[in-house]
Amino acid sequence: MTEFTLNGKTIQYDGDPTMPLLWYVRDLAELTGSKFGCGIAMCGACTMHVNGQATRSCSLPMSALDGATVVTIEGLSTAAGEAVKEAWQEHDVVQCGYCQSGQVMQAAALLATNAMPTDEDIDVAMQGNVCRCATYHRIRTAIHAAAKKLEA
Repeated sequence: MTEFTLNGKTIQYDGDPTMPLLWYVRDLAELTGSKFGCGIAMCGACTMHVNGQATRSCSLPMSALDGATVVTIEGLSTAAGEAVKEAWQEHDVVQCGYCQSGQVMQAAALLATNAMPTDEDIDVAMQGNVCRCATYHRIRTAIHAAAKKLEA
């Protein structure tokens, strides 16, 4: 039995311990904001917060979650998360949108640990999140805008 918290709700999971967290969240919890991209933790579309850290959920087995706190894009309500979501809209970051929940989760995790990141900080933190539409410039601009919102 694996017991963890998902978006503030206690979950008891007694299924396949090798099932990736992403499949649990999408298929069993029916939270479809996090996306499947590559399945090997390389693209970032599945990024969620596990114990406050941006984590690729497509390769994280359910057995690793005992006692963990998991936050998906649907549950992201931190100050950094709200600032990022607002900045994403204000700067029209989204094009196709497929990768954006992972991008937002990664950006919120960055701002939670680095309130005023430089371009280099952003590039390093975001480098594992792939955007096929290449909205990287808008992503960086929105992260700077979110940082300024948090500072105010």
